[in-house]
Amino acid sequence: VQVVESGGGLVQAGGSLRVSCAASRLTFSSYDLSWHRQAPGKERELVALITSTGGNTNYADSVKGRFIISRDNARKTVYLQMNSLKPEDTAVYYCNARIGSSLVRNYWGQGTQVTVSS
Repeated sequence: VQVVESGGGLVQAGGSLRVSCAASRLTFSSYDLSWHRQAPGKERELVALITSTGGNTNYADSVKGRFIISRDNARKTVYLQMNSLKPEDTAVYYCNARIGSSLVRNYWGQGTQVTVSS
């Protein structure tokens, strides 16, 4: 199984960025997908989640109204559209694919750096 993020970079505060995560060698449509982030000196936190059916999404309070998570099962890709970015959004963003609370079918990408300058 491979989970690979892309699309990170440097953006000015107030700008937008979309990160993507492509997965392979798994039944993509069966997995809940989520984005997490970890800033220097801080714990990894859940940013957004979309269920396997795509019918439900959840967001951290800090990103509600600014970030949108979506999935394309045909492309086996999950996206995180980030708008109105703030310097505090600076972090390494990680993609996770997981079936329920499985400890086995739980896959992480290597992360992509997002830096928001003030």
